[in-house]
Amino acid sequence: MSEFIPADAEELRRVVAWAAGDREPLEVIGGGSKRALGRPPQLPHSLALARLSGILSYEPNELVLTARAATPLALIEAALAERDQMLAFEPPDWGRLLEGAAPGAQTIGGVLACNLSGPRRFKAGAARDHFLGFAAVSGRGEAFKAGGKVVKNVTGYDLSKLMAGAFGTLAVMSEVTVKVLPRPEETRTVLVFDTDVERALAAMTGALSTPHEVSGAAFLPVELARGSSVSTVAQARRSIVALRVEGPGPSVGYRCAALRRELAGSGPSDELRGQESSVLWRELRDAGPLAAEHRRVLWRLSLAPTSAPAIVRRIAESYDLRYFLDWGGGLLWLAVAGAQDGGAVAIRAAIAGSGHATLLRAPAALRLAVPVFEPEPPALAALTRRVKESFDPHGILNPGRMYRGI
Repeated sequence: MSEFIPADAEELRRVVAWAAGDREPLEVIGGGSKRALGRPPQLPHSLALARLSGILSYEPNELVLTARAATPLALIEAALAERDQMLAFEPPDWGRLLEGAAPGAQTIGGVLACNLSGPRRFKAGAARDHFLGFAAVSGRGEAFKAGGKVVKNVTGYDLSKLMAGAFGTLAVMSEVTVKVLPRPEETRTVLVFDTDVERALAAMTGALSTPHEVSGAAFLPVELARGSSVSTVAQARRSIVALRVEGPGPSVGYRCAALRRELAGSGPSDELRGQESSVLWRELRDAGPLAAEHRRVLWRLSLAPTSAPAIVRRIAESYDLRYFLDWGGGLLWLAVAGAQDGGAVAIRAAIAGSGHATLLRAPAALRLAVPVFEPEPPALAALTRRVKESFDPHGILNPGRMYRGI
């Protein structure tokens, strides 16, 4: 395999133009932290963006930051923290989950290309909702820009949203612009103990229906709660519902107290403050409760929250299962053992019509044998193929990374 490491945007354009002209496929790599995500690449060349790194501009008063695509996310988050700001979509770090990855290796371009969002997703939106603009090179070898530095800048197609979640199959981004937001003054977490999945869903739904502006809602069964590094959670040896409340200090205190009163019928409760609260949500963000389950196949299901308990029960009838819920029940993490196909057929049958499933971690042979991403209906698959052909007519950018033959 040959490796290209362009030093700037123009050199990037030349490399892609050569690949397009010679019909030479490229594996596009940012920080390399997600190479085990998606279908395994089997390509003759790699295009490493490591030298396209650095913050180009940061305007705290305008809540906008522009950086080269391979800028480490840790560098961006450190710069934002100095001004008490943050990426509100809470990008996860899957360094402990994915083979060959290491914690802290992800880049801003990789996070946006995969459209990764953490526990605040249901309140703050997905990564794509904070993605304002970019510069890139298409599979034709043509440099182009889209979007800008303000939220309401779309006069035609919103190409930023198209690039978010395309996994580098349409264009190679060289720089990106994102919206940032102020960090909350204080964060606390209300814990509700001793709930099963049905009562947990009811508690989360009830909390999200209140005016208390819950910004995180998750459920950990007892076997996963015991593994938390937060002593209050682990030593309780009980299942937990976690409800995050953020904002000005007095407001947070009032809202947590009100939540505990209103959820008194759901089970005994407690509160996490300061570092303990932050650590728990970082664990949930990074799927930490399942990080050590390396012998299990790991799935990430996005679904209607009300369907989560029935889906868990149905899949548990066939397989040895570990799971937890995030996004108020809208995100179901499953670690499956004992299934030759990783549980693909049973899982996709269980969620038919109510969500989609992504095979997040599995051996390369399994990721080649079963669809990693939710299979698309024929009409949508045809549209996906036409979009791919428009940006990358020769199929040189990450071919087959998401779907076979595309």
